[in-house]
Amino acid sequence: MGRRSRLRAVACGRPGAGAQPRAHPPRSPSPSRQSRRQRQERAAARLRAQQDFGSVPHSFVLGRGRTGRCLRGLVADVRRVLEPFTARALRVRKSNSLKDFVAVAGPLGVTHFLVFSKSASSINLKVFRLPGGPTLTFKVMEYSLLRDVVSAQRRHRMHEQQFRRPPLLVLSNFGLQHIHVKLMASTFQHLFPSINVHTVNLNSIKRCVLVTYEEETQLLHFRHYSVKVVPVGVSKGLKKLLQEKFPNMSRLEDISELLVKDLNLSESEAEQDGPHNVTELPQACAGRGNAKAQQSAVRLTEIGPRMTLRLCKVEEGLAQGNVLYHGFVHKPEAEVRALLARQEAKLQLRAERRQRQEEAVERKRRQRQVQRERSLEGMRRKQQEQEQDGDSGAEDPGAPEQDAAQEEEEEEESDAEHYRREVGAEPDQDLFPNPNKRKRLPSRPARLRKRRRRIPPEHPTASNPPRAQRKLLPKGKTIFQRLGCARKGKR
Repeated sequence: MGRRSRLRAVACGRPGAGAQPRAHPPRSPSPSRQSRRQRQERAAARLRAQQDFGSVPHSFVLGRGRTGRCLRGLVADVRRVLEPFTARALRVRKSNSLKDFVAVAGPLGVTHFLVFSKSASSINLKVFRLPGGPTLTFKVMEYSLLRDVVSAQRRHRMHEQQFRRPPLLVLSNFGLQHIHVKLMASTFQHLFPSINVHTVNLNSIKRCVLVTYEEETQLLHFRHYSVKVVPVGVSKGLKKLLQEKFPNMSRLEDISELLVKDLNLSESEAEQDGPHNVTELPQACAGRGNAKAQQSAVRLTEIGPRMTLRLCKVEEGLAQGNVLYHGFVHKPEAEVRALLARQEAKLQLRAERRQRQEEAVERKRRQRQVQRERSLEGMRRKQQEQEQDGDSGAEDPGAPEQDAAQEEEEEEESDAEHYRREVGAEPDQDLFPNPNKRKRLPSRPARLRKRRRRIPPEHPTASNPPRAQRKLLPKGKTIFQRLGCARKGKR
């Protein structure tokens, strides 16, 4: 290829002798350059994302009342567990009430409230199911924060990408035939998004939430784990090679021992695998050696927080209805029926009072309307009578003011004019020396002036020196002579 051909190839961007191909970043087509099929696919994907986002449950985790530093940390950790479908940066003010959060929950699609509160004896957790309840109240017996759990581990496994997908919920020992146990299981199930076991992608499951119920103690154990899948059936030295970690082979005599024997690994790396955590993968999973239809082990690493809960009571509505279950107080059936009857009578009386009040307000409104119509009718009748009578009987409201002005003008005549009119001759000049003298205006109240305090001569000051030390100079200047000093100033 000649020189001109190489220059032409370089200018046109074609690879040739002496020219390197250019690597341009992929550009997304602009809306004007998109085809009809591309626009339809993008619109369908956008609609599908909105439907998926709106179908999953959302939650608010907040603290009410006087919460300490540890309880605020627990609230932040629980928000971390419920990500990404929770308000991570929710700010709560002291003036906000539960009605404020309920008002904004509808437009935002929030389905659950988790409210932590602190009393003198315990820490309570209330789970509200919107919009109509029920409300479950738990007592937090024990808890550990996320930082405490991670700091107690020798090697923890937690990264930011794990919190981009919701966790997998696992319920243990919730198959009891009790109403409150079934209600707790249903509440926890609806708190997290549901999954389809036939279409779920294993690579999207990075976290796991385990809730265990103990029937004897009636306690709930809440745990949060990180999920990892590793291959089994190979030596640990080969696993380290698959993980791009070169093992220490100083004690080996042959390279074959790396593939056959197990190396002396550290305690954190020597995890026991068995039937309890080994399974056959239905699809390829992230990680080297995790192929489809291969034996792999599921490893769980706790990332916190921990909570030990106990159910106190279950209420209808948003903490304002009947108590369906109480963990400490057990009332007989007759007492419960009497309590419900009293509550029903109280609600009925309240409804009757509200109805009477509304009727009284409506009656007063009609009376005010009738009085207003009567007053308007009287004003119209009076206006019509004035129009029929004409201006003869009506008085001019400006007339008294004009008469008063004329009287003032007449009063302002000078004494000389009055003398001419009464006597019929010109007055002498000595009698009225200044007949055109301007008449004095009516006296006004004297303005108060601030009186200055007069300093007696026996107390001389800089502004009032003794007369013996004062000396007048030409051009209106004065010298104040003091003890050994002189000062000039204008008078």
